[in-house]
Amino acid sequence: MKKFRPRTPSLRHTELPSFRGVLTAGKPFKKLVKGGKRDVGRSGSGRISVRHKGGGHKRLFRDVDFMYNKKDIPARVETIEYDPHRNAYIALVCYKDGERRYVIAHSTLKVGDEFIVSEKAPFVPGNRNRLKNIPVGTYVYNVELKAEGGSKIARSAGNHVELVAIADGQAHLKMPSGEVRIVEDSVWASIGHVSNEEHKLRNLGKAGRSRWLGIRPTVRGSAMNPVDHPHGGGEGRQGIGLRRGPKTREGKQAFGVKTRRAKKYSNVFIVTRRKTAREKRR
Repeated sequence: MKKFRPRTPSLRHTELPSFRGVLTAGKPFKKLVKGGKRDVGRSGSGRISVRHKGGGHKRLFRDVDFMYNKKDIPARVETIEYDPHRNAYIALVCYKDGERRYVIAHSTLKVGDEFIVSEKAPFVPGNRNRLKNIPVGTYVYNVELKAEGGSKIARSAGNHVELVAIADGQAHLKMPSGEVRIVEDSVWASIGHVSNEEHKLRNLGKAGRSRWLGIRPTVRGSAMNPVDHPHGGGEGRQGIGLRRGPKTREGKQAFGVKTRRAKKYSNVFIVTRRKTAREKRR
């Protein structure tokens, strides 16, 4: 982690992942970059659908490959770069046939390394194989939910899932949350961990850095008026009254309330549900 000299009150506590010795390029590959307007929490009608989002520094979109549909063709890493749209690093790779693509970088990736997407690929970090060919107990990332459907699971910084069992055409994956989920054993996955494992240790240090990231301020409900929030009103600091629990701004129960639908289609694929914070304390 990179620490700063306390020249200002905000720098005193700021800690950020160090890019020195990790990133090897300052500008992205132009053919895989495009601009565009961000939604910043608005719906199609322009109304706010997710609060506390907006503004932020201008960004360019990097076209990251999650399909990995170039099978049995070796790829060599040319650069490792920062992507403003995700917390993991990305790598520009050049396949043997000359095509270049961006992919999610794993934790030990370096310029000059090679990887391959193949059912005969050796079990080394970065290589991609079907789950049925990977030994049980291996950590994987960029996992598909359906075969040839593109990577959906374990794509953020430092993440990985553990392959805990394979039987009857199915594979059991232990998620970072502790949930154990079933997928087909024919889905593809990359071996290793996602890069930038120090991301969770960062301390932004000041409100301005949150604004650069597109995060707007959050106001406590108890600091609002009664017309704006169920917790609002009163002289000085007030509790939530006779309510049976904390409420959201819309009046729904918050904190510790299960929001998952009882008949959600994917329930049959979950072997063990993740534990809530309250269950972990028991």
